[in-house]
Amino acid sequence: MKVSVIKIQINAERLSQAVIRFGFGTLVWAAVGFMACSRGEQSAWFADGYHGGIYGHYPPSFSQFMVDELRQHPDWRLNLEIEPETWDFARTNTPEAYQALKALITDPASPRRVEFVNPAYGQSYLWNISGESVIQQFERGLRKIREHFPQTEVTTYCTEEPCFTSALPGILRSFGFKYAVLKNPNTCWGGYTRGHGGELVNWIGPDGVGILAVPRYQVEALKTGSTWETMAAFNLPAYIQAAREAGIAHPVGMCLQDAGWRFGPWLTHAPGAYSPTEYVTWNHYFETVAVPRVAPDWRVTQEDFQVSLVWGAQVLQRIAQQVRGAENRLAQAEKLATLAWVYGHTPWPEAALDEAWRTLLLAQHHDCWIVPYNGPPGDTWADKVRRWTGTTRQISDEIIDRSTGSAPSGAGEGESSAVRVFNTLALARTGLVSVALPAAWRGSAATVWDSAGRQLPSQMVGGSGQGEVLFAASAPAMGYRTFWLKETFAAPIKGAAAVTRPDGRVRVETDCYQAELDPNKGGTFSSLVAKRLGNQELVDTANARCFNEIRGYFFKDQRYYSSAEGAAKVEIVESGPIRVRLRISSQIASDAITQWLTLAQGEPRIDLSLTIDWQGHPGIGAEYRQRGGYRAEDDRKAFYDERYKLLALFPLALRRQQVFKDAPFDVTESRLTNTFFETWSEIKNNVLLHWVDVYDPTEGTGVALLADHTTSYAHSAEHPLGLTLQYSGVGLWGRDYSVRGPTEVNYALLPHRGNWETAGLWTAGAAWNEPLIARLAPVSADSGASERTLLNIAHADWEVPAVRMSAGKILARLFNPSAEDRAKTVSCPAGALKIELVQLNGKALEELPLRKDTNGFSVFELALPSRGIGTLRITPAQ
Repeated sequence: MKVSVIKIQINAERLSQAVIRFGFGTLVWAAVGFMACSRGEQSAWFADGYHGGIYGHYPPSFSQFMVDELRQHPDWRLNLEIEPETWDFARTNTPEAYQALKALITDPASPRRVEFVNPAYGQSYLWNISGESVIQQFERGLRKIREHFPQTEVTTYCTEEPCFTSALPGILRSFGFKYAVLKNPNTCWGGYTRGHGGELVNWIGPDGVGILAVPRYQVEALKTGSTWETMAAFNLPAYIQAAREAGIAHPVGMCLQDAGWRFGPWLTHAPGAYSPTEYVTWNHYFETVAVPRVAPDWRVTQEDFQVSLVWGAQVLQRIAQQVRGAENRLAQAEKLATLAWVYGHTPWPEAALDEAWRTLLLAQHHDCWIVPYNGPPGDTWADKVRRWTGTTRQISDEIIDRSTGSAPSGAGEGESSAVRVFNTLALARTGLVSVALPAAWRGSAATVWDSAGRQLPSQMVGGSGQGEVLFAASAPAMGYRTFWLKETFAAPIKGAAAVTRPDGRVRVETDCYQAELDPNKGGTFSSLVAKRLGNQELVDTANARCFNEIRGYFFKDQRYYSSAEGAAKVEIVESGPIRVRLRISSQIASDAITQWLTLAQGEPRIDLSLTIDWQGHPGIGAEYRQRGGYRAEDDRKAFYDERYKLLALFPLALRRQQVFKDAPFDVTESRLTNTFFETWSEIKNNVLLHWVDVYDPTEGTGVALLADHTTSYAHSAEHPLGLTLQYSGVGLWGRDYSVRGPTEVNYALLPHRGNWETAGLWTAGAAWNEPLIARLAPVSADSGASERTLLNIAHADWEVPAVRMSAGKILARLFNPSAEDRAKTVSCPAGALKIELVQLNGKALEELPLRKDTNGFSVFELALPSRGIGTLRITPAQ
């Protein structure tokens, strides 16, 4: 459609909508600019369309509205980012409109006027979830779309929101995508991509795979007077002129309208659009407009996605924790169900797992994270997430219980003295596990023995009648090992210990650390010596801040409060020899803090959990614009500034500090000199997905900070590493992001030698998210086998984020986080008839040669590029 004049004859309803959407001043300014354009100008292009769905926004009548508008405007084109489940709704509730729209989409006799551009099941941001969740968003979304539109071809990824992550090029190409769009001009509330380049770029992911993309042009500025738009949202003359002056021959703008808006073709109701402009689908733009395709490479890092949410807000914190917990349990459930299918011929729970994935993917919807309070009472996005992730967790737990052959809680000694320890990682590991004693033994002691008859060090924990035995279990890769309990007392052994010194300080000692806590400074660390790192002191005692201090600005009192300001009660709850646990009771302002500190023999990770029992509704964060002065258009907003939020602080005695952080299937070395910003136009990516690592290359020492949810972190040369714990104040759209009940957060520290890669930090993070699982098990369920392994990768720090069954075959996803791309030896002890390397869309790439090793295991070689993802399709031998 060629836009040559702005429509004056628009009805009152649409005029009022335009005034609300754009503002009267913008309408007047743009109209003047429009009339100044010459009709002889070169053409520009515009990608129009709709975004939303039945969970976000999709009125029942909207299918018919799109059909009517397409018929009325034969040159209009639509790019659709619609939640795939919406088509189930439309088919059932408005069948005639559904069939009419389907005919327009699939009619081979007419030009392709409608294109699906984001098939993600839950329209997730992607950068805030696991890599496997990103893949499942596309896999299950594409499956649903093709259920309704079997012949449709999805070639271009485009989104209304900043739904991007650095690993996308390889993922998209493996699903069969050809193109991507790095713009989100009309909805930048959650952020935007860094401006880069001209007409096209070859977006290179961390694995070296590229995809042809339209960037947010270097000249595509953020819109003045707005905190949600760029210049490209309206194809205004200033935008087109800037693009042409930058050498962009085929400038294109974009708007994915909210489904439910009744503007129809966007530019006929937008102020002062450039003329002439032609509507295009993205596929049409790439294949017939933006030619020749000479595109420079752009190696995008995660920090090129300048995204931010109301980090520290309790509602967002809980959503992120619920999603992370569901992700972790579902990953373990699928792996253990596969193990049970292979070795126990247990039926594959496909329907249950499909539902578990469905509810998890919906809980990852971007609206859950950016407008959690939207919706009627009891059915807000936050309420939906709680229900959705609750369903995923319940299904996952039931599958785990069935797959591990857990014994009934009332089983007696004769059938339940065995303990089976399951490992869902693809490498052997040792970790701490605990198991409740058989019911008949409650109140007794127990010792732990391996299948070779060797007694293992153990520790009894829990009160009378609630006894548990704790021990370090070694488990094989992607499998289980059986241990044995005996109702006897263990001889004392030397190991981890904790003592209270005469001066009141508490000292904890393990084979990894000597730590000292000062109750006079809120129970913070006065010392943390890493024995395995050459007895290096990790606490910067010269820093004004304390180590593990909880500190933030309480704007109602106009002052900072800190847990280190007062005394704490430090109690030794468990004193070894396997594990030490301390309970630290302190306060901030007048609110009680309870922390649990856990250190274990042989374990380099230091675990911490925090509960703050808030009384009332304190205001925490920067104070400006807090008291009724919020305006959406204001660039500066309080919830951006991490310096004022409640932080857990870790001043590290590392002289030169480099920062690395993980992302879905990627690790980024930070280029930020500091993480701090106050305005929408200066957003920095300070996102902590699973971990952030501070490394000193001069000492060869680092300390990683892990969190149980996606949040933000703080750091600069002058500011110690900090974990965002709480923000309470005005957030997006002026909503009150207050605290409601206690705050509960789990985090961990992991000191290490070498950088994140040589220290195996990716695997350590996976191990924290997928801990060993110990279960009492009937001996009969073991069929005489004390140990089983499904998949093992020799001498590689590779992750296997997913293993599942599909049509009688095993699908195993692998990820190589390291810089090394040499082939690794992979073994399948259960045996295999055929191994194929396949794309994410199921297309076979190659069959891998198989051989048998001396144990009779099926063995093959596999090479993955650095940061590369591979999917194996294994035809099992049995």
